[in-house]
Amino acid sequence: MSDPLGAWREELAGAGAITGPVAERIIATHGDRGVRAIEAVTERRVKEYRDFTVVVGHEAEYVVEDGGCTCKDSAYNLDPEDPTERCWHALAVVIAEATGRVDEHDMWYSEVRSFL
Repeated sequence: MSDPLGAWREELAGAGAITGPVAERIIATHGDRGVRAIEAVTERRVKEYRDFTVVVGHEAEYVVEDGGCTCKDSAYNLDPEDPTERCWHALAVVIAEATGRVDEHDMWYSEVRSFL
């Protein structure tokens, strides 16, 4: 199976920004999950710590590692073998990394969690 993220990821990295055509391609491939991912990136809700990358949702924070996520959508609704089926949190990480819009924190996520 070819990587459906490949085409828009390459274009996104080349542009360094979420352009209209790239956004359309993301949304065409991933639907509402793509829309939510783009929103999270533009709102700077993708946070990278020393140990994890975290996406801040509206009700919780989700740890994303190696394309997988701790959210219920990933656990119950998505086929981990199908790369088109990624939750919006995992998509947001891909988009943020490709555009340099990851909010980096030089601390451990567990330190942040202790403040919450």
